[in-house]
Formats: sequence, structure tokens, C-alpha cells
Amino acid sequence: MQENHLYEYAVIRVVPRVEREEFLNVGVMLYCKKQKFLQASYHLCETRLRALFPDINIPEVQAYLCAIEKICAGGPQGGPIGMLDLASRFRWLTATRSTIIQTSKTHGGLCTDAAATLQRLHQQLVL
Repeated sequence: MQENHLYEYAVIRVVPRVEREEFLNVGVMLYCKKQKFLQASYHLCETRLRALFPDINIPEVQAYLCAIEKICAGGPQGGPIGMLDLASRFRWLTATRSTIIQTSKTHGGLCTDAAATLQRLHQQLVL
């Protein structure tokens, strides 16, 4: 029998006009300490974004989402934050901010396979 491991996740949202508090879920980021796992999965649907926010700068949003992936992966390509440990990178990425890319509050659960759990959450919360 496989052991269950505690994980935390947050939904990645595009919030083009912060003052309106409207957003579109575009991804999920999952952290599991025991499995040494931190990864983000996102899907940027230009049609959906433009339907809600016609003037959105898609390349800018794409660049921000790529930066999240690099920070999750760690190492020099993630800049100074990418050099931190997994937990610190997850906490930095999920900190409350007032920008075009935001995350939900963190949520937790138990899993045996963090990568499979990330894909399941992506299906449920983004697609």
C-alpha cells in the first residue's frame, strides 16, 4: 500500500483589472514536501481571456506564467527566488499580491502521486 503525503496547492488566476476583482483560473501550482515536488501547470486560453478582457496583453501574461514555471523548477533560471528551497519558493509564489497574476489561498490534501494530483486539479479547476 502506498503512503499518502500531505500536499498544498493554489490556483493561478489572471486578474486584469484588480479593482473589479474579476479573474479567470489559468493554472494550478502544487507543493509536496515529502515527494520534493513543486510544479505548476497552466493553460492560457486566449479566446476565454479576450471574451472577458478584450484588451489583455497575452504575451505579458504568458511571460509571467513562464516565470512561475521557472521559479517552481528552481535553479538560476528562476532568478534569486529560484535559488531558495522548495517551501520558500512555494510561499513566495503564493503570497498575496495585487498584480495581474494572483493565486488563490492555499489548500491542502493527501496524495500518493503529486504529479498525478496536479494534473487532476488542473482538469477540475482550470479546463
